[in-house]
Amino acid sequence: MLTQSDVSQLNEAVLAEYLQDKLPSFSGNLRAEKFAGGQSNPTFKLTVGNDHYVLRRQPPGKLLKSAHAVDREFRVLKALSSTNVPVADVYHLCEDTSVIGSMFYVMQYMDGEVYWDSSLPEIAEQQTRNDMYQQMSHVLADLHSVDIEKVGLSDYGKPGNYFERQLSRWSAQYKLSEIDPIPDMDTLIRWLEANLPEDDGRVSLVHGDYRLDNLMFAKSAPKIIAVLDWELSTLGHPLADLAYQCMQLRLPAHIGHSSGLGGVDREALGIPSEKEFIDQYCHRAGIENISNWHVYLAFSFFRLAAIAQGVAKRAQEGNASSDQAGKVGAMVPPLAKMAVELIKEFE
Repeated sequence: MLTQSDVSQLNEAVLAEYLQDKLPSFSGNLRAEKFAGGQSNPTFKLTVGNDHYVLRRQPPGKLLKSAHAVDREFRVLKALSSTNVPVADVYHLCEDTSVIGSMFYVMQYMDGEVYWDSSLPEIAEQQTRNDMYQQMSHVLADLHSVDIEKVGLSDYGKPGNYFERQLSRWSAQYKLSEIDPIPDMDTLIRWLEANLPEDDGRVSLVHGDYRLDNLMFAKSAPKIIAVLDWELSTLGHPLADLAYQCMQLRLPAHIGHSSGLGGVDREALGIPSEKEFIDQYCHRAGIENISNWHVYLAFSFFRLAAIAQGVAKRAQEGNASSDQAGKVGAMVPPLAKMAVELIKEFE
């Protein structure tokens, strides 16, 4: 079994020798420090002299098929560098697992702020909070407006109904990761299989994990300077991202690693309601209305629960990248229960 040090540490001497001629301005000793986040792919700050970089790696050990795709992250970040979507520059992808024990890539270090609490207690002004959420809706709409052929991503995902493919994929992943039976998850999977809407043909680049703590804001303004963590990105239906973000805002404050807004007085904080957030997105994206919203929301709860179950399974096997992984697994039953309750509201 892997130890936590296998996941959280790098061989700095070996890495420095490998990167010597692969990064701009590489000079001086290399130091690596793991960031606290990164449940899926361990992420490190590299300091080389006066310069800083970020390294994202697959966790070592046995991995589920198609999981931890840092090579896909590298590709999409490189493709988006010429668009309006704010991303860090990427410098090098290493597919040789013998260097540090798993595939990795190195990208630009962005000096900004990442917020973990959706109520933004660090922000003093109501208007600033409102502007930050408006930024979130606008950047998401801009992402879904990217010309996938122009940026070379027309083959980045499979054709066909995105929600059907995702339901099939995550149902299979969930079953592979299942530790104890969760009846609400079984109910949710059956309901989604019976209620997914017909494919409307809409296809865009989707992030797959678009939420507050995967966004970096400028330190001096309510402006997003980088969208982070693209491991789950693919070609799919844009409303999957929108529903996932709105699902995050429905979560209670005590669940998971980022705090939701369930039961919070948003108006008092200056944070838009779900309807206002959706309206901002639709206006930016040129969409008139959304049908089957509750199905998209229920799917988002299911997908997050399936992802959390995978983290719990990796924690059990000893190759999860965060010591909080076990707590993430505890999210699965309440997420499934919330989704089942949501379904009942619309029946």
